[in-house]
Order: sequence, then structure tokens, then C-alpha cells
Amino acid sequence: MFNRLASATSPYLLQHADNPVDWWEWGSEAFEEARGRGVPVLLSVGYSACHWCHVMAHESFEDYQTAAYLNEHFVSVKVDREERPDVDAIYMQATTAMTGHGGWPMTVVLDHDGNPFFAGTYFPDRARGGMPAFAQVLEAVVTAWEQRPDDVRQVAEDLRDHLRGTVAATSAPIDDGVLAGAVSRLGSDFDASYAGFGGAPKFPPSMVLEQLLRHAWRTGSQAAAAMVEATCEAMARGGLYDQLGGGFARYSVDRGWVVPHFEKMLYDNALLLGVYARWGTALGLRVASETADFLVRELGTAQGAFAAALDADSEGEEGRFYVWTPAQLAEVLGQEDGDWAAALLSVTAAGTFEHGSSTLRLHHDPDDLTRWNDVRRRLMAARDLRVRPARDDKVVAAWNGLAISSLVDAGRLLGREDLVSAALRAGEVLARLHLRDDGSLLRVSRDGVAGRHRGVLEDHGCVAGAFLALAGATGELTWLDRARSVLDHALERFRADDGGFFDTASDAEVLITRPRDPSDNASPSGLSAMVHALVAAASMTGEGRYLQAAEEALGTAASLAMQAPRFAGWSLAAAEALAAGPLEVAIVGAAGAARDELERTARRAPGVTVVVAEAGDTGIPLLQARLPVDGAPAAYVCRHMVCDRPVTTPVELGALLAAR
Repeated sequence: MFNRLASATSPYLLQHADNPVDWWEWGSEAFEEARGRGVPVLLSVGYSACHWCHVMAHESFEDYQTAAYLNEHFVSVKVDREERPDVDAIYMQATTAMTGHGGWPMTVVLDHDGNPFFAGTYFPDRARGGMPAFAQVLEAVVTAWEQRPDDVRQVAEDLRDHLRGTVAATSAPIDDGVLAGAVSRLGSDFDASYAGFGGAPKFPPSMVLEQLLRHAWRTGSQAAAAMVEATCEAMARGGLYDQLGGGFARYSVDRGWVVPHFEKMLYDNALLLGVYARWGTALGLRVASETADFLVRELGTAQGAFAAALDADSEGEEGRFYVWTPAQLAEVLGQEDGDWAAALLSVTAAGTFEHGSSTLRLHHDPDDLTRWNDVRRRLMAARDLRVRPARDDKVVAAWNGLAISSLVDAGRLLGREDLVSAALRAGEVLARLHLRDDGSLLRVSRDGVAGRHRGVLEDHGCVAGAFLALAGATGELTWLDRARSVLDHALERFRADDGGFFDTASDAEVLITRPRDPSDNASPSGLSAMVHALVAAASMTGEGRYLQAAEEALGTAASLAMQAPRFAGWSLAAAEALAAGPLEVAIVGAAGAARDELERTARRAPGVTVVVAEAGDTGIPLLQARLPVDGAPAAYVCRHMVCDRPVTTPVELGALLAAR
């Protein structure tokens, strides 16, 4: 038996296609059905790698008695938050307003106009832990709907008015004082014992780390550099990082980075790949290389783009694929190597996870790297025989944009042209399947087929940034033209009167409110992603309208940056680039070791726009009239297209960048 979701393209929706619940996809048809039957809409929002989404599905949505009640008293709508971030954003705001917290699965009940009047997250099948049973919740909602319609109407109207109550942002410059203040405030939130920020659960602060990395480079701040070093070290050596296969899990459930929530998301790994590559230490470059390998190996699609996520669960248990016991190590490696690996990787008899198993942590690099590489290879081979976590193989435009940008930087910093080639392949997928003639984007594709959902602001910002990164790496005008097309569309369709941005286009589907949120969450906000792309476009083209748009948009995020810098890291990182110039480096000359060294030196300066080409006549404005010097590759350090004298050695280039 299958419901309406059988024709969906989202892997998350397809997971629910055989539920006895009569699910609908989001759309006007579902609301018309609810209005015709006189019942409310139950909206359930989640994503494929969400552990508690799976739990609630098994407990409630696969239960025939619960499904029968839902089918009789509700029109049930299932939404993949990764396909429809606009729908998710609005109703997550409502959930947070009503309950004080948010999360997935998200459960919201709506009237026939889409106004919410009840909200929550996970509900168990039986009352426990202070939470009511899902059946009890449903019955209470139905009672209120049928017997207290005036109360329901009032709650819905009040919440709708609250959601629509966002006023234009107060604009102010994010200047040196704000940037230094953000670093100071971050220092007060820093966990001096275990690194990172705040307590458990602890998320990888990738966007904040990027701002701190740029601030340390620009100002010489030891405080910023120390927070980057401690946090990057702790995450890379803890259970959050996959010590065998590379790549990072979603977050740590504890303060000390020991036990992760095991799902692996493309956006986390894309962002962290760039941070570790630009951090540039031996550990940073190793982790960047391994994480890039993970992206290509395990998230790469047949078409050349990158899948959204790997599930947390396999064989019905979270983390089963990744954890080990001492006995399992000995079985694979033999007793001697097994004992050595257990000591190295903190695998104990008591265990750090469930059933006496342990996550793998590498507190220090082993003295015998040959032995470690052999042990790692053998453990990987054994792990590959286990049942693998499921993969959500839809291609999300924004997250692929982040991956492309980081792969370009990492590839050139590591001297691995295969990673730049992977970025180019993914860029071609975005250009072919997601980019439309008017510069707008489609949010997702799958199996080489474009989806129907329109891109939101973060898609336009991240994809434009990716196209600019590819223009910088190749010197090809086509990528710059594509980026301009996307940016110009976004400026026309997403911009607000105060210089900020809405998260949906002016001609997008009309929801109960038009979402607008400058704060970073799991991935960069649409506003901060746009600012990064606008700064890069201004640097590459010299067009003042892009720089002005970036500065005006940043101004609308100033209040957030001052009050809560942990949620404005990507905007602050863009502001650091502006405070540094922004700096532009044009490198021209024949491909080879000399040019590569110049490019690596330029890319070690975080936030600098770099463009590389054989000669300066490619059509990219930053390259025009830039020539090699006496036949040797040359680098031009510029600000607003005004350049210093060309230099031909990495030492000279490094000195110029430091001086600027």
C-alpha cells in the first residue's frame, strides 16, 4: 500500500510513502481538502537523516490505529525541510514562539489558511519523560478544533500577527569596533576546558571559526587564533570526526566532543573543509584532505554533484556503523594490533557509547605512522562490510555551492587538482540542472532530474559564490557571467527596501508571512551567503553596485552581530573581508610550480578574492592588463582594482598581503 508520497522525489518523503497515514505533499490541494472536510491540517516537517524523525515514524506514522485517527480527523501534510526551507522557517519560528524551543521532527497544526494554532516537535507513542503521548495530543487538538473554535481562531490570529510582526532592520556599519567586540563576546562564550562554544549539545561552529580565522589574520589577534586552534584540534581529535573515513558528524551530544549524533551533512563538511584547509596546520591539511576524500567518495553522485546527507542510523540503531569494541578491533587486527589501536583510539571495555562500544578518538598522532595507516586501512575495509547508513541523494543547490567553494580552496592549497576537478563537475551540474535562463535557481535535483521547488536566498548566495570560486580557479569568463546572472536576479527579486534580503523571491509562493532571517543556523543564512558572493563579485568585476549592496545588507545584520555573534559568524566573516580591503589577487602566467606557489600563498590569506589565468585577456575585469613579468608568473595585489606593483615570488606576495 502506498500513499500520495509515492510520486515524490524527496528521499525523506519516499520514506513515508508506505505509511498508513494518508499523507499529502505541501500545496493548495491539501488545504482545499481540509477546508472541504472541515478538519485542520497536521504539518509534519523533518529530513531523511533525522534520527528522531525515524523514531516518530516507527512509533506513530507506521501504527495503523494512529494513522486511522489522523486520516479521519486531519489532512496530514509531510514536508522535507531541505526541499522547502521557506515552509520550515515559518513554522519553526511559530514552534519556537509557542514552546520556547524547536527541532525536528516538527509537528504543527494549521487552520485552512495555513495559520498555526498548535506546535511541538517529537511526541512519543506513549506518555513518558514528561511528554504526552502523540495520540493524547491529537485528541486534545481535535477537541479544541471542534468545541472551542473561537479559541483556536484567536490563537491562530495572534500567532499570525506575531509572525508578520517583523519590522525593517535597524542598519549600522559592522566596523572594527563591532568585529573586535564580537571576538570578545565569543571569548566569553568559549569553553576553555573542551573548546568550542557553550555546553552540550555542542555543534561545530564552522562559520564562527571562519570569522575568527580572518580576524586573526587581519589583526594579529592571539585570542581569535587561540580559539580557532583549540576548537579545530578538539573537533578533529574527538568522536565528532570520523577517524577512519574522514568527515564530520552533525554535532556532539556531550561537551567534550566524545559522542556525536552520527548523521553526516553536506553543509557541515563543506564548511569545515574550507576552515581546516585555510587553518593550514599539518593537522588542518590532513583533516581537509580526508574530508574532501569523504565528500567525493561517499557523497558524490553519478552526475558529479554531492548528495545531501548520510543517515545516523543503520540496522535500526544510531551509530552502529561507526563504533567499535576492543574485541571487534582484535578480531580485525589481531590481538597485538588490536590492543595498540584500542589504546590509540580510546576504545575501552566500558565503552563511551551504547552496548559497551566506543567512538574513535585520536588524541595525538601516533609515532608509527606506517603502522597507523595500515591499521586504518584494515579497519576501513572491515567497516565497509557493515550495513551502511542510508544516503539522501538529492542535490541541494546551496549546499553544493558551499562544497564547490571549499573544494576549490582546499584543492589549490593541498596541491590536489582532482578536488578542483570535482568542484568543476559539481558546478556544471548546478549550471545544467538548477540554473534557469533568468538567473533564478531551482532548489533540488535528484538522479539528474531537476526538482520543481524554487531556490531560496541561500541557494542564490551560495551558488553565486561557487560560480565565482570557479571563475577564480579557471580564469573562465563563463563562470563569472553565470554568477552575475544569479546575483542580479537575487538583487531584483529578494532585496528589501532597507537593503537587507527576504529569504523568498517576490514572485514565490505566498505563505502566511514572507520569511526573513539574517541569523546563521546549521548553514549560512541567505543574507550572509549573499554578502559573501557580492563581495567576491565586486572584487572580481570592480562594479560598485555589488559592493554597495553587500555593505547595505551587512548593515541590517549589525544588531545581530553585536548581540549574538555565534549566530552571525558568516556575516562577520564577510565583514572581515571588507575590513581588510577587500583584497584582490590576480595571478597570471603559465601553469606550473611557480604559479601554483603564488596561488597557495594568496589563498592562505582568508577572505581574499583570487583569480588565476594564463594571461590577462580572459574578459574577467580583475585580470585585464595584468601580464607576467619577464616571462615569469606574477601576482598583483589590488584593492578596488588599484594594484601594487607585480611580484613574482611567494615571499614578496606574502609581504604585500601582510602589509595591506
